Amino acid sequence: MVELAAQQPGYIGVRSVREPGGLGVTISYWRSEADIKAWRQHLEHAATRETGRKQWYQYYELQVCKIERAYDFGLD
Repeated sequence: MVELAAQQPGYIGVRSVREPGGLGVTISYWRSEADIKAWRQHLEHAATRETGRKQWYQYYELQVCKIERAYDFGLD
């Protein structure tokens, strides 16, 4: 899905981390809430999401957040 998302209008990027036990967090960044909604409605994304619910995940959580300010330090 990352490759497909990267082709969508408003896509900025993605970060993902996963523990050996399976717990993971993926954050995708978009320019606007309208772009997020368009991605959610994308047919292939919706079909993959439904497959995930039926076959891969017992639980997942989705949050839509707005970044007001961001800082970082020391990344090379």
